[in-house]
Amino acid sequence: MRVSPSCAACLWERQKQKTPNQDYLARVREIIDTRKEDDTAPYLVYLFAEAHEKFFGKPPSFRDVKKRYNDCVLRLEPAIRSRIAASPDPLAAALAFARAGNYIDFGALEKVEQDTLLTLLDTASLNERDLPAYREFLRACREAESFLLIADNCGEIVLDKLFLEELRKSFPRLSCAVMVRGSEVLNDATSEDAEQAGMGKVAEIISSGAAAAGAIYQLMSSEARNALDTADVILAKGQGNYESLCNQGRHIFYSLLCKCELFTARFQAPLFTGIFAEELPVPPAAAPLHEPAPDAGP
Repeated sequence: MRVSPSCAACLWERQKQKTPNQDYLARVREIIDTRKEDDTAPYLVYLFAEAHEKFFGKPPSFRDVKKRYNDCVLRLEPAIRSRIAASPDPLAAALAFARAGNYIDFGALEKVEQDTLLTLLDTASLNERDLPAYREFLRACREAESFLLIADNCGEIVLDKLFLEELRKSFPRLSCAVMVRGSEVLNDATSEDAEQAGMGKVAEIISSGAAAAGAIYQLMSSEARNALDTADVILAKGQGNYESLCNQGRHIFYSLLCKCELFTARFQAPLFTGIFAEELPVPPAAAPLHEPAPDAGP
């Protein structure tokens, strides 16, 4: 997803709020102004982080914040699991709960409120606009053998585990993998968070190989690239993964909350609306037509 002028302006303002250091801001300005046409916002933020570490050293860790939100959602897990089991469509309910957890995002939001999270979880459900993509998702899973979930945030990763539990019940032959960030970046889920959530019991945990808040193919490890290239069904969570992966020609399902003006405008939806969408693959170019070879005769 290309960086629009409004998105570039937002990225610039967020960096200006961090520091008055003019040398650093000059580097940020240079990154924004010299971006390539196919650069994405998560990739620019990755470059900002590299520059920030050069000027100021390593940023403060989100480890305590991540543990707190993982623990918070783990405490809610029994009640949410019961609600999923009581639903007429447990898989749809689990998908909706996992999407509501996408709210826990210290990159897109200036402040994460626990009361807002609880409200979103309490009202979690798929809406009418989700149903066409959901039906196609079910069809794709019925025909698939491998499934890849590209995770996003801490806390949310616990709900992703509950979703994968239901997915495996519905489609027992699916082998499931979860891709997490290669190392700490904001409050995004890493292998450590996935293990704390108990994800290893339901899926293979794969590291992206990069400290980037998005699934940026050129930064991925060979293992992560292979997982993305070979999965029969891909579900990408959150705005950063959407921005990194859309318009690359892949068949991907996206599950996210609209947390900024870019996404509320793109999907014509209010703030914190849940989106479940399908991006169809770009068909290969038609093979050139050839005249039939002449009959050589006996």
